[in-house]
Amino acid sequence: MIKPNFNTMTKKELRAYVIAHPNDKVAFGTFVDRLTASAKEETFAPPQSLAEVKEVEKLIQQRVEQLKTLSS
Repeated sequence: MIKPNFNTMTKKELRAYVIAHPNDKVAFGTFVDRLTASAKEETFAPPQSLAEVKEVEKLIQQRVEQLKTLSS
């Protein structure tokens, strides 16, 4: 079997390939490398209290809902 050239695939094509071939570690590594290369670098201090933990959970849930709305 001939391996596809992961470097010429779009992110969407590579993601589909990784999903279809979950045991292909080279494809997965290429996919992760490409995702991390294009990700914004953000650093956050860990929550210092239970109230902060709950606030972070709330913010994450809001963001998840936003992303669901955008992808619909």
